[in-house]
Parts: sequence; C-alpha cells; structure tokens
Amino acid sequence: MSTRPMNVLIVDDEPLARKVLREEVEALGNLTVLAEAEDGQGALAAIATTKPDVVFLDIQMPGMTGLDVLREFKGGEHIPVFIFVTAFDEHAIQAFEAGAIDYLLKPVSQQRLTKAVEKARRLSHNSSDNAEAVARLQDAVVPTSKPNRRIVGRTGKEYYLLNADEVLAFHAEGELVWIITQKQRFLATQTLKSIQEKLEGLSFQRIHRNSLVNLDHVRKMAALSSQRWLLTLSNGQEFTVSKRQAHSVEGVLNW
Repeated sequence: MSTRPMNVLIVDDEPLARKVLREEVEALGNLTVLAEAEDGQGALAAIATTKPDVVFLDIQMPGMTGLDVLREFKGGEHIPVFIFVTAFDEHAIQAFEAGAIDYLLKPVSQQRLTKAVEKARRLSHNSSDNAEAVARLQDAVVPTSKPNRRIVGRTGKEYYLLNADEVLAFHAEGELVWIITQKQRFLATQTLKSIQEKLEGLSFQRIHRNSLVNLDHVRKMAALSSQRWLLTLSNGQEFTVSKRQAHSVEGVLNW
C-alpha cells in the first residue's frame, strides 16, 4: 500500500486535546497537520480552504457538533476521509460502522490510530468509494424525524452529496446514470437498480426500464395512448412512462 504523505485537519474544541492528537498524528510519519479548528463552523471553513486528505473530527463540541458538521457537508471539489474522535457514544459508533468510516475512542491509542490512518489511506485512493462512504454515514446520522437519503453525484472530478428530495429523476443512458436536479445534471456512482433499492420507501417510482422519477416533482401527466403517459417534471423535463409501468404510476399518482 502506498505511504504517500497525507494532509490532516484536526477539529476539537479543547486546545489540549488538539495538541495531544497532533503529536500522535505527526509521530506516525507521512502525515502533515495543515490546520486545526475549534468548532464546527471553523471545520467546514477549513475543509473548504485547506482541502485536507483526512479530518479528525471530535463529536462533542458546543454549538455545532461533529455530527452536525457531517450533516452540513455537501462535498465538491474535494471530499476528505473523516475519522471521528469521541468518548464512548453507542449511537455514534453504530453510525460510523454503518458508514464504513472509522472512529477513535478517547484517549486515542497509537495502535488504533495507526489502523484508522491505514483505512483512511485506502479510502483516499478512491474518491468514489470515499464519497459513497460519507453518504452512507450521513444517512446513518440524519435525525429519524427527517428520513432522507444522500446520493453521490459527480461532475468532472468533483463529487457532491445530494439530498434525495432535491433530485427530480434518474435516467440511464447505456452504462451511465444521470442524476437530474432542478438546475443541473450529475453522473451517478451507482447503477439505476442500486439507486432504486437505496431509495425504497421514499417518493421515487420506476416509470421505465431506464428512468426513475421523484413523484413529488411531477407537475403534469398526459395520456399518449390508452397505456402510455407523458410525465412533466417541475423543471419542465418530460419522461415517457412505459406500458409496463403505466398502471402502477397512474395508481400511485391517483390521477
């Protein structure tokens, strides 16, 4: 495995905790601490400006917690690997395991830190896998009163973490799957079948073998024939409903 240097951001509201972790991280070698932040807003700003490979993020911070930072993170030109640092928190640890992202319990041992960094190196080599891991973790820590899913969309080398409710539709063209939002399109990192399974229970309906639409964004439904329909979405884009799906779509929309 490559041991290329990685840049690090440390986020903790306690100066002593930041100092101790910095010393432990730098002792491993091939890691450079670019910056530190003492709160959630500072963390988001530092991620945007310094573009670290790895963020060590404390959970228990006043105001914006580490989990709040994760919820607010939208992706973009660079998505770091997140490693959470926490006193024992059963719910948080379950969320981290679901998200396939590592966590460290305070006080942090050198052996455990080494393993977390090795895992971070593996993820940092694959931007798509890391973005999907962050999306899974965001799903795991979202408040239960606001069910949602995060979808990873790509434009060029940039990865974005999209809320499912801002997606109007998914459309497959060969092996490519396009994510359609109100103002732009992104390439999906998963197949249409995988996306449909992930969004089960939300307002998405398969209307064609190559199309999955968000029913909350359907603005008009017009009959093309006795068994075929034309759906118009909130951005004006039109989709044809296949004969196979016409009955189920009509029933769901109750039109």
